[in-house]
Amino acid sequence: MQDHFFSAIQDKSAVIGIIGLGYVGLPLLHAFHKAGYPVIGFDVDPRKIAALHNGENYLKHLGPDMVSTMKAAGRFDATADMSRLKEADAVIVCVPTPLGRHMEPDMTYIEKASDDIAATLRPGQLIVLESSTYPGTTREIMLPRFQAKGLKCGQDFFLAFSPEREDPGRKDHNTQTIPKLVGGIDAASGKLAVALYENAIAKIIPVSSAEVAEAAKLLENIYRCVNIALVNELKMVLDKMGIDVWEVIEAAKTKPFGFQAFYPGPGLGGHCIPIDPYYLTWKAKEVGMPTRFIELAGEINHLMPEYVVARTAAAMNERGQAIKGAKILILGLAYKPDIDDVRESPSFELIEKLEHMGAAVDYNDPHVPQTHYMRHWGDLGKKSVPLTTQTLSNYNVVLIATNHSAYDYQMIVDGAKLVIDSRGATRNCRINKDNVVRA
Repeated sequence: MQDHFFSAIQDKSAVIGIIGLGYVGLPLLHAFHKAGYPVIGFDVDPRKIAALHNGENYLKHLGPDMVSTMKAAGRFDATADMSRLKEADAVIVCVPTPLGRHMEPDMTYIEKASDDIAATLRPGQLIVLESSTYPGTTREIMLPRFQAKGLKCGQDFFLAFSPEREDPGRKDHNTQTIPKLVGGIDAASGKLAVALYENAIAKIIPVSSAEVAEAAKLLENIYRCVNIALVNELKMVLDKMGIDVWEVIEAAKTKPFGFQAFYPGPGLGGHCIPIDPYYLTWKAKEVGMPTRFIELAGEINHLMPEYVVARTAAAMNERGQAIKGAKILILGLAYKPDIDDVRESPSFELIEKLEHMGAAVDYNDPHVPQTHYMRHWGDLGKKSVPLTTQTLSNYNVVLIATNHSAYDYQMIVDGAKLVIDSRGATRNCRINKDNVVRA
């Protein structure tokens, strides 16, 4: 089985199947196609499948021609028919791993993908999980489902974990250039997974087990979560002291060693950083270990939307206004600058809290023309309003939630009645009136 798989990898005849064609799965599928492999994309969303069949790329940051180029070159298909998983020699799972109502891991998507793979599992297949998750997921959730077919891992089929490290919108790295961690359930599985990825990714780093790779992914994002929580807490403390946290960060980062700059904001966004810490804290409870430091960081970051709303209410109160009945414009729906990714964006919580307090809330985002259905928020049914001097004057408050580079911040400061800046985006603007509050 191993020899056959190695041969198929080397001669580029191995069919690569990707389950989940979102921000992780679609660029990975493109990487394997670009490396010369036939690829099949699997997704339960019929809109994605239809778009791919039409040569349309629904992930704008990957460029308009990526899908049409794959389609024209051949060796590419997309389907919602999971029975076709048997056609793939390697199946890579890139499905969501959200949190439940009580901040517990929601393994529904991994379990469903595993059941779909098990239904068609055949000897010789390699399965790799890429979804962010707690240590032990690959071995505890996926492996038993596959072994129930009567096949032996490391001999009849192969199973590994290789964490996704996507950062949508980043210009200096992409799927092919970001180093890839790979850990197998056993030595044979790890060896085959390395052989698979090294034909499409520039640098592969083997680790001793799937659990090491799973834990490394969590460490990467918990590191960021904790440091963001630190500057978010400093932001609230220094504001009470009348000290500009942004100037403090700029001063501290002049030190050439021992410090890395992180920046505060209205909350955490993206699929990984707001979620990954809770995957580890949940698993830690299983072995009786508290994770107070990580949990505290999560609490601070989750406080930030509430803090920004409170600062907005206080600023309006100082001007004799109330949130109830006010018109508020949120600038930026995406979770970070210059992309269209709105997963876990704090802007949605800002909108919910402000509307709950009686405000009429609109948004502008040059990258997100309208809202769409999301697991937690549904579809808000909103469209991005034009951003003009006239538009700005119609709102009691303009709240900067995402610091897109496309925004003319001087125009915003000059045209708005009151600006709540949660990103430090207006620091270099000329402020001729007392209408900017940095929250």
